[in-house]
Amino acid sequence: MRHALLVIAVTMGFSSVSASAATLIHAGKLLSVEDGKVLTDYTIIIDGDKITAIEAGFRQPAADDTLIDLTQHTVMPGLMDMHTHFYTQFSPTVYSESQRLNEADFALRGAVFAEKTLMAGFTTVRELGDSYHISVALRKAITQGYVKGPRIYAAGKSIATTGGHADPTNGIAFAQMGDPGPKHGVINGADEARKAVRQRYKEGADLIKLTGTGGVLSVAKSGTNPQFTDAELAAVVATAKDYDMKVAVHAHGKEGMERAIKAGVDSIEHGTFMDNATFALMRKHGTYYVPTISAGKWAAEKAAISGFFPELVRPKAAGIGKLIQQTFANAYKAGVKIAFGTDAGVFEHGDNWREFVYMTEAGMPAMAAIQSATIEGARLLGVDTELGSIKAGKFADIIAIPGDPLQDIQLMGQVSFVMKAGTVYKQ
Repeated sequence: MRHALLVIAVTMGFSSVSASAATLIHAGKLLSVEDGKVLTDYTIIIDGDKITAIEAGFRQPAADDTLIDLTQHTVMPGLMDMHTHFYTQFSPTVYSESQRLNEADFALRGAVFAEKTLMAGFTTVRELGDSYHISVALRKAITQGYVKGPRIYAAGKSIATTGGHADPTNGIAFAQMGDPGPKHGVINGADEARKAVRQRYKEGADLIKLTGTGGVLSVAKSGTNPQFTDAELAAVVATAKDYDMKVAVHAHGKEGMERAIKAGVDSIEHGTFMDNATFALMRKHGTYYVPTISAGKWAAEKAAISGFFPELVRPKAAGIGKLIQQTFANAYKAGVKIAFGTDAGVFEHGDNWREFVYMTEAGMPAMAAIQSATIEGARLLGVDTELGSIKAGKFADIIAIPGDPLQDIQLMGQVSFVMKAGTVYKQ
């Protein structure tokens, strides 16, 4: 097998090329995700951070060009995970971490998790809920070149109602609970909902995350009950629209997610108890589904371990987690728009690729699964003119895998080349 031939200057651990020269990638197989085709023997031409052309055949490089030989690989756009949490990685001690760790601890961990995610081939993520504004700070550090990581679209602190899934005081002693409000991502009523959205904007968030129903891992009894009123949801969506922010909604229960869909949110995360009526509503409103099968399987597995979860959490993890893969299968058959998302941070960062395996197990073809993690993710973000496919004029976010993942989806866990915005991070 020929290896990638890289003539690259290395500065501070990052790969870069001369601005006056082009970078040529010789791709043995190239996935055209916009139309689902596989192209053979193509050259991708890159100038700086953008793709300038794609040509059939292998163009010979000029004397000052950089050639990257991926003729034995399948080349595709950088992957996108629409549901991650870099500030944490779940363990039995996670429920006490907020009492033991400082903001800097979470931030430093986040930098490590971000790099692992990039090296797994994910060049863009949505960060859907954090603490201490970690995702916004990490986005800035990555953009400015201080650390390695994917392009981040950050939600900042998730918005909940009092006692809801993202209320940060759930499960702690009464004396320490206090009464968190919109500044801390907890609202009651339409006016507070508007204030919470504006607060996220003020803090530098790119989008809004709501916890529209109960959740699995929060220390609260219900994992499915609706937690926002119609008026609160309408206020969030209208205010987010004013600030050009999309809205993602965590939801397991049918009533809560259907309220959110009718309000005009952009995506439903998890969606465990969707049914045919919910699917029809999503098709009508153009709502995306972000499944997170990986997190569901992980939660169900860990629920079998005595003491891993608090006893209030354990039955929710056992009952809800195992259902998501079948919900995904039903949603795909029903024609719901699907964008790839894993809930990484619940399980180990860097294992995001396993979602592809679970999606194909449930009946989605490998090409469609890859499309969900490329062009469909870009469409959900509203950046498909810039990202999501290998096309002239778009950012040069490109990965490569030895072999053919369309024949063996497990190969998605063997990404051997990663380029983000024209810079090579893995070779």
